[in-house]
Amino acid sequence: MNNNTDSVTLGFIGLGVMGAPMASNLVRKGGHPVHVFDLDDGQVAQLVKLGAQACDSIEAVGKAADIVFLSLPSITQVEEVALALLAAPEKPQMIVDMSTSDVGRSRALAQKLAEQGGIEFVDAPVARLRQAARDGTLLIAVGGSEEQFSRVRPLLENMGSDIVHCGGTGCGQVVKILNNMLVFMSVNALAEAITIGRAAGVDGKLLFDAISLGSGNSFALQHPGLKNLVPDDFPEKVFPTDYAIKDISLALALAEQGGVVAEGARRTHDLLCRTRDAGFAKNYYPAMVKLIDGRVRG
Repeated sequence: MNNNTDSVTLGFIGLGVMGAPMASNLVRKGGHPVHVFDLDDGQVAQLVKLGAQACDSIEAVGKAADIVFLSLPSITQVEEVALALLAAPEKPQMIVDMSTSDVGRSRALAQKLAEQGGIEFVDAPVARLRQAARDGTLLIAVGGSEEQFSRVRPLLENMGSDIVHCGGTGCGQVVKILNNMLVFMSVNALAEAITIGRAAGVDGKLLFDAISLGSGNSFALQHPGLKNLVPDDFPEKVFPTDYAIKDISLALALAEQGGVVAEGARRTHDLLCRTRDAGFAKNYYPAMVKLIDGRVRG
């Protein structure tokens, strides 16, 4: 592989809620040709307007690009796309998975790609909200060798403001998964707090504003707390309950593998499953408050 990232050609597959703004920043700020593919032709067209080059298949991206970035719903789609790239007549030299994916399966995929096609695999999942994806201020947790990290970091800096090397393959996923677990558990606690406070006669906004001045302040309080739990607004196409269940399930799998009984995470997982079953699978996951305060039974 050409180790000089100044001259590489890039690919991006998966132009969803997070992938589209990430790819947009890569196109606008990276100074590299970027070839894009998604099942949504409209999203591809938007990237083409910014200067990307459209591809009509996964294989076409692999043929055109030295490094291919992925932003996909789960490890299942990551495996499908990566194996399609592996089977193609012309292959990329590196795949960078920016999805939130299963750690063990990511490591197994990396080994298979290397052994069967000489394709390097780096995990680089992202944290923070959709606005951070638009602004290029994501936290990106990277798993790979020191040499791989040094090569991809200049490219990732077009999409994130904090790029952290977390260790070998899969370690980026570990950090991202545990970050999300902590956020979900914090939102669970906030939903309980606002419900208790309202029942005791304290306005929800006043409660969270006051707590934000003390030691209870947090990212979760400032964002899903004040912006969603207080106004009781849980739209679709933000970070749905289904996605939260997927991510906290990955955390519980890691806990089991490490012999850890993660009771708090398990309770939040169960509440999220009840929230999904109550009809909020596609809604922003803080909708869990509806079950906590008794408006919905599940």
